Amino acid sequence: MATQVLQTFSGRVEQHSEIQMSSSSSTTVTVSTTKVRKVSQTSKAVEEQSEQRKISTTVESFSQVQKSFEIPPGECVPDFEEKPRPISAQEGDKASFKVKVTGNPKPTVTWKRESGRALTEGAKTFYDSINKQYILKIKTLTMEDADVYKCIASNAHGDAIYTVSLVVTESMPPLDFKKKLKKRSVPVAKEERKPITEEEMLKILAGADKKDYERICAEYGFTDFRGILKKLKEMKKKVDVEMVKVLKPLEDVTAKADTNVILDTILELKDPNTKMMWFKGTEPLRIQYSLGKYELKQMGTKYMLCVSSVSLKDSGSYTLKVGDKVLSAKINVIDEPLKLVSDLKPMRVTERQTAVFEVRLSKKTSEPPIWKFGGKEVKRDEKFDVSVSEDGLTYTLKIKDVRPSETGEYTLSLGDLTAKAPLFIDRIPIKFVSHLKNVRVKEKGKARLECEMSSKDIHIKWLKDGRDITNNPRYTFMREGKRAEIIIDDCDLADSGEYAIVCTQDSDAQEYVSSANLTVDERFATVKSGMSDVQCPTGSTAELCVVLNDEKVDGVWLKDGKEVSDMSGIQVVKQGAVHKLIFSRVGDDQEGKYTFRAKGAESEATLSIADPPTIDPTMLEVLAIHPVTVKAGQTATIKIPFKGKPTPKVTWYKDGIEMTEDDRTSVEREVDSTTLVLTKCVREDSGAVMLRLKSDCGTAIANLHLNVVDHPKPPQGKVEFLERTGKCIKMKWKAPRDNGGKQVTSFVIERRMVGKKSWIKVGEVDSATTCFSNDKVEEGKAYQYRIRAVNSQGMSDPLETEEVYAGEPIEPPGMPSQPQIADVTKEAVTVTWTPPAQDGGAAVLGYIIERRKKGSSMWVPVNKELVQDTKYTVDGLVEDMEYEFRVTSVNRAGPGSPSTVSNSVIAKDPIRAPGLVKDLHVTDSSNSSISLGWSPPEHGDEPSGYILEVRPDDAKEWTKCTKIPITGTSYTVGGLQERMKYFFRIRAVNEGGVGEPIELDQGVLAMPPPAAPRFDIQAKLNNQMVVRAGTALCIHVTFTGSPPPTVTWMKDGIPTKGRETITKGKKHSQFLISSSQRSDSGIYRINLRNDYGEVHYDVNVRVTDFPRPPRNLQLVEEVPGTVTLHWEHTPDLADDEQTHYIILKRDASTATWFTAAERVFSSKYTVTGLLPGRKYYFRVIARNHIGDSDPLDSKDPFTIAKEKEHFNLRMKEYRAKDHSVKPEFLVPLKDHAVRRGHDCTMSCAFLARPPPQVSWYKDDVKILENPRYWQSSADGVCTLTIPTCCAKDSGEYMLLVENPLGEAKCKCALVIFDKDDKSLLESLTAHSGKGKSIM
Repeated sequence: MATQVLQTFSGRVEQHSEIQMSSSSSTTVTVSTTKVRKVSQTSKAVEEQSEQRKISTTVESFSQVQKSFEIPPGECVPDFEEKPRPISAQEGDKASFKVKVTGNPKPTVTWKRESGRALTEGAKTFYDSINKQYILKIKTLTMEDADVYKCIASNAHGDAIYTVSLVVTESMPPLDFKKKLKKRSVPVAKEERKPITEEEMLKILAGADKKDYERICAEYGFTDFRGILKKLKEMKKKVDVEMVKVLKPLEDVTAKADTNVILDTILELKDPNTKMMWFKGTEPLRIQYSLGKYELKQMGTKYMLCVSSVSLKDSGSYTLKVGDKVLSAKINVIDEPLKLVSDLKPMRVTERQTAVFEVRLSKKTSEPPIWKFGGKEVKRDEKFDVSVSEDGLTYTLKIKDVRPSETGEYTLSLGDLTAKAPLFIDRIPIKFVSHLKNVRVKEKGKARLECEMSSKDIHIKWLKDGRDITNNPRYTFMREGKRAEIIIDDCDLADSGEYAIVCTQDSDAQEYVSSANLTVDERFATVKSGMSDVQCPTGSTAELCVVLNDEKVDGVWLKDGKEVSDMSGIQVVKQGAVHKLIFSRVGDDQEGKYTFRAKGAESEATLSIADPPTIDPTMLEVLAIHPVTVKAGQTATIKIPFKGKPTPKVTWYKDGIEMTEDDRTSVEREVDSTTLVLTKCVREDSGAVMLRLKSDCGTAIANLHLNVVDHPKPPQGKVEFLERTGKCIKMKWKAPRDNGGKQVTSFVIERRMVGKKSWIKVGEVDSATTCFSNDKVEEGKAYQYRIRAVNSQGMSDPLETEEVYAGEPIEPPGMPSQPQIADVTKEAVTVTWTPPAQDGGAAVLGYIIERRKKGSSMWVPVNKELVQDTKYTVDGLVEDMEYEFRVTSVNRAGPGSPSTVSNSVIAKDPIRAPGLVKDLHVTDSSNSSISLGWSPPEHGDEPSGYILEVRPDDAKEWTKCTKIPITGTSYTVGGLQERMKYFFRIRAVNEGGVGEPIELDQGVLAMPPPAAPRFDIQAKLNNQMVVRAGTALCIHVTFTGSPPPTVTWMKDGIPTKGRETITKGKKHSQFLISSSQRSDSGIYRINLRNDYGEVHYDVNVRVTDFPRPPRNLQLVEEVPGTVTLHWEHTPDLADDEQTHYIILKRDASTATWFTAAERVFSSKYTVTGLLPGRKYYFRVIARNHIGDSDPLDSKDPFTIAKEKEHFNLRMKEYRAKDHSVKPEFLVPLKDHAVRRGHDCTMSCAFLARPPPQVSWYKDDVKILENPRYWQSSADGVCTLTIPTCCAKDSGEYMLLVENPLGEAKCKCALVIFDKDDKSLLESLTAHSGKGKSIM
């Protein structure tokens, strides 16, 4: 199926007088198998003059074709994110076209030539994965590469095609006059060349640039330069194109009144600034003062005059004058008679709603509308709302809060035009707010049935079992507003039945019913005073009594559900409304539940026997005399029988405290006895036990004593020692507090020595004795005793005493002093110490000496017998082994604590002290330090370090430079006072002692060694600096020298002074100008000088800025069609070799400057390519690496001479074609979700001819011209904007487009959400891929 493709062209075509070009203004694309919904194409063609002898055209166009009828969400047609650009280059250059495409599925990219030729061998296509670009690259351009190239991106949903041109010009190498001079220096035989003809010369000049005409003529030896130029101009006149070319003339238009009319034409203008004038008849149209009546529009080469809301006075001839072209067309306005487009329609609404009558006219009318109802005119008030739409075509009548009285026929009169329509009302159904409810009453009672309706303007009637009782005097009827009720007094059984209320209203045949049942119950007696439960002792009298409210009602007595008759001991008595049951002697047979039943009455009560609890007195006597005895760990069981009814509450007490059941205590309860069970009895369970029986009838108590026997408790308190001598220890204690329930028979005494674990029995005494003497002891020994009590159940836990000594105690001696080492050799050392300060109460018997290797934990004794002296020689040592020693004192109590470990000592012969240090000298010095060096001594043993001492010149005492000896043979003494003289001496030291000192011959000053000044080359100091004017000029130098040199800054041989800031230090200096100027350029010299030398360094500084503009611009037309510019150089050209000029030109009719030449180094340039008859401005700008100067502009425009031209215009007869199209949407509306307070814009594109009428609807209600909405429709694009959306703007919007060929509709939904409505926003975002726009 063939597919029509809509094409839109927009662009600009420039044509030069010396180039002839033909361009097609329309394109046809035919697709045979794929339906294309929308294709848009834009193209731009620009013709430029170049050095190419052939016709050169720069082309750039884009087209897009959609193949798929429906595109799934997330997929799309290919498109160009980065587009290629047309290229103009010379032969031998390189050219590259680069594109970046988008689309889903990923599109494939191919390159083709418009001419159909294959790509040349030098062309290469590839994909740049880093920049994600598809590239067509041609390395060496030739004239054959000149063509129009297409980049085609394709996927399953469509194609995107971008077309660009590649223009290749011939490269003409510049003349090298130096080479020509060199060649002329060698005589060469001239070749004889045949004179060129005038015809051949014209062919050569036709493809050359104007500025080269004179040079080419000179090369070929052609002398008639003026004559050949004249003939060349005449030849080019023949191929000149028209200034204005009419592609489509104006056409006559016939339109209805109040519609919009467009007059359009398609023109090709050589000069886009050509003036256009529109006329109506002979009068020019003053469009800017027409208040929107007339509007001019342009779409590419299409020029349009839009006339809005035409009327009969707009009929006539309209003329467009463009240059020397005159185009005319007529507008015929047809005024149709007034008629109804939509008539009044019968209206049916529900009561209390709003009725709307609407009629639409075919055109506006000045006749006033008259609405009538019931023959009377309807005026606008609170009840009626009469309105006319903004376009004056729709008349509306609104009837608010419609009532039944407002039904009937409504009439609209507009002059002779009349429309009628009836209004019908549907009544609101009656509803029961509260229905009748079922009622139950007793005989002679009062019944009331009531309900409430939704309206009070109704008619009601009452029914009983389907019969009308509205007028029956037996009933009382009440009516108040919306409520109604019926009252029945003194009800009897015949009043039972179904009662109903029937409601009706005017203009409503429906009956509304509510019903309920009334039940009348038979009367029964009630209990006025019922029975109560009775408790009494066995053999006593009792009485049950019931009082009813009716004396005539009899009743029946029941016992446990069985009827009671007269029996022995029971009497039934009735006294009026009082009914009694009398018991003469209550026994077990009389106990039970008694019930009295009468007609409608019933009462119950329980008769029970209540006897107080009692315990056998014999049992009580036995329990009081004989206690209950049990051994510890066994179970005690105490059972006591009793009598009582009801069963009393059983409670056991011990020593007055209620016993609760736990793991060891449990209570068993039976009807006539109770048992207390105690398991695993302990001594604390002994005590008074009491049983208490309690009920509502009385209380009984039984007392007994529980005795749990066990071994006794330990004796009391702390043991008191009455005697402690070396021969006897006597002690005393107290009897145990608890004898375990049995008499204590004796006490057992045991003993052990302190430090031992086993106990030994040393004695036993009877229970009457609480003291004991132990005479078998050793003096000075420490003992510990324990005492146990004994009864028939066993022995108690022991009472242990503290440690006690037999006489005064003897302890091991204290620690001797730390051992000292003397007389060390490789085989033996002498150890000495002092006795301990404390001997422990006994004389020291001797000492034990021990040794160990340093780092080991094992001590080895060195003497077999105790040493009596405080000095001992240890031999048998291993040479060069390091040892440690300790000493332990011994007395009668044993060895004491070892002494502290001695200092370690190496078993070797003694070391000699070192000799004199040699060659003490100064290696370096500074203002705060002096470095010294020396050599080890030659005599004595090797030193382990050196002691260096210093003395200032003004002091007499020597001071050590370090706290510990120096291990090396050099040292730097710091912290000295500048230029102070210091003296030094040094001594060697080792384990053998300190050697003799050696002193420097003379003092040393604290200052650096003298040195000439020198620049620090490593600081990367540059001798060339370029600084931009206005920025800081900073020169920083570092140097060395002793003493610090004097720094002098000079510029061009003169000391600097003025704006600079100079910072000086001992090793650096800085020159700073915070804001530099051109005058600061020059050679800066830094001069360093001290007592030992002088040195300098030069820095060439150049301060640059934007170049100053050139001066005195002059314009001269040396060659026809060209302009030669002369100017004076910028003053900055001599300072910067890179300074050059930019030449720009501007047509007087435009404000845009175009570059004519770049990188011009001379003060003269000839501008070519100018059009005859045009005015031009010229501009010269100086440029360097900093930027551009201010421009030098020509004051007056320069006019290029133009010769008069004559031409004849022959126009073909234009035949109008039928372009009518039924409305259809190209781009439909999309659903929108907008946050409250934001604007919403809906837009779509449609195709329709003739121009359609556009209408917007919201929720099927037409949106009229209202400032609340902004509507626009132009060129097939329709837009509706809703500013500052609120909640009421939500809904469904529809666009209706209609013309005589048909109509088309398009709908979308608008959702308004709040900022915090996250759930809605998330759901909208999740579905945003389905054509919904979220703002």
